Amino acid sequence: MSVTIAIIGAGSIGFTKKLVSDILCVPELRDARIALTDINPRNLAMAEEIVRRIVEANGLPTTVVAEGDRRRALEGARYVINCTRIGGLEAYASDIQIPLKYGVDQCVGDTICAGGILYGQRNVPAILDFCRDIREVAEPGARLLNYANPMAINTWAAIDHGGVDTIGLCHGVQNGWRQIASALGVPREELDYICTGINHQTWYVDLRHNGRRIEKDELVAAFERHPVFSQQEKVRIDVLKRFGFYSTESNGHLSEYLPWYRKRPDEIGRWIDMSDWIHGETGGYLRYSTESRNWFETDFPAFLEEAGQRLDPARRTDEHASHIIEALETGRTYRGHFNVKNRGIITNLPADCIVESTGFVDRFGLNMVSDLTLPLGCAATCQASVDVQRMAVRAAVTGDVDLLKLSVLHDPLVGAICSPEEVWQMVDEMLVAQAAWLPQYADAIPAARERLSRGTVPTRQWAGAARREVRSVEEVREATAARRTMGALGQRPGA
Repeated sequence: MSVTIAIIGAGSIGFTKKLVSDILCVPELRDARIALTDINPRNLAMAEEIVRRIVEANGLPTTVVAEGDRRRALEGARYVINCTRIGGLEAYASDIQIPLKYGVDQCVGDTICAGGILYGQRNVPAILDFCRDIREVAEPGARLLNYANPMAINTWAAIDHGGVDTIGLCHGVQNGWRQIASALGVPREELDYICTGINHQTWYVDLRHNGRRIEKDELVAAFERHPVFSQQEKVRIDVLKRFGFYSTESNGHLSEYLPWYRKRPDEIGRWIDMSDWIHGETGGYLRYSTESRNWFETDFPAFLEEAGQRLDPARRTDEHASHIIEALETGRTYRGHFNVKNRGIITNLPADCIVESTGFVDRFGLNMVSDLTLPLGCAATCQASVDVQRMAVRAAVTGDVDLLKLSVLHDPLVGAICSPEEVWQMVDEMLVAQAAWLPQYADAIPAARERLSRGTVPTRQWAGAARREVRSVEEVREATAARRTMGALGQRPGA
């Protein structure tokens, strides 16, 4: 069965290598046409070389094409995988650095909070462009598999305004499951679960070890006695104690979606761990991404060597994409957790929102488990984010600055820190800084720039305990180059 699978943002080389290797582990997909596209010609060329090496080393009939022209890459595609980062690190730096001036301390800033909302404003115009191309040149009924954050905002926009059948994919549920198994000291294959909620705020509402239900007290005790997790996951453990359910997301991520743990600099240090950025470091993912932005160039020979090895189906990862495509094409059932429109999946969240919950895929499509009800505390936390996401999507589609500011104002962490005047000025500053990636706000940028010139609201330069120095992209790049000269390379990303 020959199908075309297109990857937008294929210049994310490590992730593209993983996705393609997984796909080609499926015998029925080995004659696929893999179409790679990216706006960065150098990265696209490296991704193409790696994928061709995989195909050649395994003697596969796979067709590989690399196109700078996205529409040509999407021609006839049955599946389109989105792995883009709109605006790159330059725009992302302002997602972190500008809110920090107003006291909004983010670890990642790619889902909600001030950074995630503005990231969504950059993404939605691009997502709608992708969807237009898919409707016009891809195979009729083509599916978009979205890996790009902000997951809920992107998926919501693609379904409601892009007119494309879209499934949002994240690996947070799998990562949390592995961690829980480790804390309990049980083999992963013996631990089953039901997880439901919204992306990055998904809850393990039912955990079972060999059929025996794991209750709150047992799980709390397991995490508190663990020598590593007890120090790295303080927010998650505290939420588990108070809510009764463990969250999928990392300590740093979870702390910025809630109004309680990052609102005062003197409090932040109690809840984070500085052993790795993901546990709550201020601007941690920006620093990590910037310092390691070119790691794949130095490791490219190693990548090529790995790509020249025989594919081992036993080493296929649990990234959802290949399993979904396999299920749709072969009928072999796949169970996973997917981001889709709610429509009755979770009874106590709005029908129009994007939920992440349990579903099954086979030849008949995606079939979600319905009529799940979140515990009230979990639902309340999700609902606050849903309201922010809904406003953010509408603002991104219409270019409504007032609605964008209301979205940021209603964000749980921003609202715990900033006055309305501060929010209005902060958003103006972010709009001006990111104008190149915000076409829907082009007419509003001059007025925002004029308001900023009056500088009515003083900003705060907080120095919290969770902070390594948050520097500009250029400063980090220079520091990284100096370290490389001395032979002290930073750790590369796992993807």
